Amino acid sequence: MSKKSEERKEKERRERAFIENGSKLLEKLLVTCNDKSIPIRSFSAQELQLATNNYKNHLRKLWYKGYLEGRSFFVKAIPDNKIWADFAINDLVMSAQMSSHKNVLKPIGCCLETQSPILVYESAMNDQIFVYHITQQQNQPMVWERRLKIARQIAHAISCLHTAFSRPVIHMYIDIKNILLDEHDVPILSNFYFSVSIPEGETDMEGFQNRHPMFRTPELEATDKVNEKTDVYKFGVVLLELLTGENSDNITRLANDEVSSLVAYMHNRAQFCCINEIVDPAILVGEGDASLEQQLQSVVDLALTCTEEDPERRQLWLMSPKNSGGLRASFHD
Repeated sequence: MSKKSEERKEKERRERAFIENGSKLLEKLLVTCNDKSIPIRSFSAQELQLATNNYKNHLRKLWYKGYLEGRSFFVKAIPDNKIWADFAINDLVMSAQMSSHKNVLKPIGCCLETQSPILVYESAMNDQIFVYHITQQQNQPMVWERRLKIARQIAHAISCLHTAFSRPVIHMYIDIKNILLDEHDVPILSNFYFSVSIPEGETDMEGFQNRHPMFRTPELEATDKVNEKTDVYKFGVVLLELLTGENSDNITRLANDEVSSLVAYMHNRAQFCCINEIVDPAILVGEGDASLEQQLQSVVDLALTCTEEDPERRQLWLMSPKNSGGLRASFHD
């Protein structure tokens, strides 16, 4: 095949992808955004290739840093297939709805010329660190006040998702790996590609039982349903990671040598151990606040309540520095 023929075929492929993705994006915007005007810039594949130095400015899996018109931004290039194309469009639209919230990664635009749209976001990271490096951030453990700030502000973002729209939006992928820190140390929630809106007139949504294990919460095994309590459980896991410095993906060994998840491990230890034996020892180093133990106990109690096996027993409180416990009124009862 001649070079001209290859170029023509590539041009036709990009045009088909642009039309198909553009129609999906428009449909999703019309259904989801209730006539709200959301500016989304269209980038060409060549623009993003040049901006990312041919995708050599790699940050982590799927994420790249780009520079265009004197500013930096994030580029997320997810797997190039039809299934992930729908996820990419969902990510763009759902995050666009929340773009005014300071703790949500703000979309700038996308490239529709590839089978899976390439997404472009405001640069929101202090260049290299994601929150999941809790205990090794710049070779120093993350101090407690910083961890608590992350918890408070991400809790507020989740609350807005659940209450700010005509139908609750369930993030579905609340995970410490999806929380970034910007240059001002503000936590930013990202990755909305699995988010769903609860149908009008319904209190939950079905059809998740056979999806990826990252969606797993205890009730899914029995009911195959998700609602706001699904996000509450996953937020509780994030709290446990912030408290312990452990990664929930790791298997933790209990005192009786049974192997369990971080959630089960913490529910077990909290019954028998004092707070100093439960939390990350790095939190206690150099902390002179007399109210620290009370505050830690409050957050441990919250994390355990959020990760209750029965979703009806879960609660999520907005977190506030106004009292020693760091918590105030609940909005999930």
